[in-house]
Amino acid sequence: MKTVTLATLLLISTVATAQRFPRNEISINGFRNPSIGLEYRRSHVSVHAGYYITNFTPNVTTQFAKTGLTYWFLPIGRRENPSSFYASVSYLRGLNRDYEQENAGAAEAGFRWMVWRGLNLRLGVIALASDGKDIQINPTPGISYSFHW
Repeated sequence: MKTVTLATLLLISTVATAQRFPRNEISINGFRNPSIGLEYRRSHVSVHAGYYITNFTPNVTTQFAKTGLTYWFLPIGRRENPSSFYASVSYLRGLNRDYEQENAGAAEAGFRWMVWRGLNLRLGVIALASDGKDIQINPTPGISYSFHW
């Protein structure tokens, strides 16, 4: 019971001290999360597109073209552009291996930490589904630089 009470108080205090997101943001994504490409966010919603790589099995890289929508919530901190949690849905098109020329869908959730100015790191988990294949679950680290106004 103490743990639940402490977690609830922490969540309430975080939301109470949270700030708003900047109205507009463009991110250059340099690694996997959400993809190697671009992302535009307006308030709480962003759209992304790019090249996505992952390893479903060790030392075997599977490549996709990826586009999707992300919802940002629970901004944390008192920065001009705060750290926050996110949830995303995406469409992927396989470019090689078992997924070549196949469609896939993905759901992802995680946290973006604003490290310094526009530099940010992401850590999430993705569930990728495609017809006739098992659902694949992988971690999704990322690094990006964001410009906001």
